[in-house]
Amino acid sequence: MTFIDIFAWIVLLVLVATAVAVFVAIGMMPGRIARRRGHPWSEAVAVGSWATLIFGFVFWPLVLIWAYVDVPAKRETPQ
Repeated sequence: MTFIDIFAWIVLLVLVATAVAVFVAIGMMPGRIARRRGHPWSEAVAVGSWATLIFGFVFWPLVLIWAYVDVPAKRETPQ
């Protein structure tokens, strides 16, 4: 093996490690945001984040928005 081959393997390993780290960070982000904001369904947001990330990235932005949206407080009706 030449120096170029070794360097190519090192670059490949760094790229794969970076891709895995980015995937995990993106998967954890909505759940962490929901927990930090005190979202009532923070666990559902976390599960939804991983599910949409693994089975198709299309709905992941919706889960991210869901992490920021809280259920409005119920008002008491005047009697």
